[in-house]
Formats: sequence, structure tokens, C-alpha cells
Amino acid sequence: MSESKQVFIFGYSGHAYVVIESLLDAGYVISGYFDYKVANKNPYNLPYLGLEGLVDVKSIVQDHLVFPAVGENSIREKLVHLFDGFNLNQFVAIDPSAQVSKTAQIGTSTYVGKNVAINAQAVIGRGAIINTKATIEHECRLEDFVHIAPSAILCGNVCIEKKSFVGANAVVIQNLKISSGVIVGAGSVVNRSIEDMGIFVGNPIRKL
Repeated sequence: MSESKQVFIFGYSGHAYVVIESLLDAGYVISGYFDYKVANKNPYNLPYLGLEGLVDVKSIVQDHLVFPAVGENSIREKLVHLFDGFNLNQFVAIDPSAQVSKTAQIGTSTYVGKNVAINAQAVIGRGAIINTKATIEHECRLEDFVHIAPSAILCGNVCIEKKSFVGANAVVIQNLKISSGVIVGAGSVVNRSIEDMGIFVGNPIRKL
């Protein structure tokens, strides 16, 4: 693992702004961004470094850190695989205000946002987003590239499989499983396990 505090981000729009501020608060330096085009807005005055498939990322990044600052699960997955292929230095981005149990395990390229709570024995995979004020209770297991939106609550022993999304203020009752590729709408209450892909909304949930 690199000891550098210099970070290159991939993607530069709304979610990236949140990630950048957490990184700055944690003492990192943002050295530039890769994206498919120059950003229309540049509130952090970052240099544009090109599209990752068209420039020599490894020679630019060298031994510094990289982070996928993109909200879309599938794009984040592709970026993490790119990082793996170039053997780039990945890390866990944790906002200083987050409360993370010492017994929790969190994979690289995962973002843990402001005022998040991750409690005892929780296991979170790679490339996940745990967004503002979300709660991940004891012994929850989140697979790679999931996205838990602001103020969502996962009660104890919940399992969220790969690339699923749990919307803002949604609640997932304890001991349930959500299979891969599921979208749970904002404010929904998940009171049963979800075994098939699709969009689920409401209290209690129903499939659209």
C-alpha cells in the first residue's frame, strides 16, 4: 500500500464533489481528475488528465493513490477493474465524521461518507458507496459495488449482494437478503428478502 496522500480521482461531478471534500478533510491532496471530457464546472480547480482509456494512466499516477468518484455501480466496477489491471494503489476513503467499528472490514475503493455509522463485525466489499448518515448495523455483509444512499438503515445481519442500490431513507429489516442488481426506492421498507432483480418500492415493498 502506498504511503502517499496524493489522490487522482476518476469522475468529476456531483458524487465526486462529496468524495473530494471528505478526502480534503482527511488530509489528502487531490492532484487531478480523469473523465470522458473536461468538466463544465471545476469548483476545486483540478487539472483534467484525460480519459483513462486514451492516456497512460500508470505513468501519470505512478505510485500515488486512485479513487473511483462515480455514483453509478457499473461504471465504478469497470474503474476498479482498470485499477487492478494497472496495479494502481487503491484505498478506503472514510470521512473523518464517520463512526466505523474497529471490527468492521471494508474493501478498497469504497467510500464511507459523512456521519455514517458502521457497526460491529460488518463486512463491506470493494468499490461500495456508503453515503451520508447511512447506518450499517452489526454483522451486515455488503458485496462489491453496492450503493447505500443517504440515511438508509440496514438493520443487523442484512446481506446486500453485488451492485444493488438501497435508496435514501430506506430501511432493511434485520436478517434479510437483497440479491444482486436490485434497486430499492427511497423511503421503502424492506420486510422480506428480495431474491430476484428489479425495482422495489413502498412500505412494505412491492416490485414495480
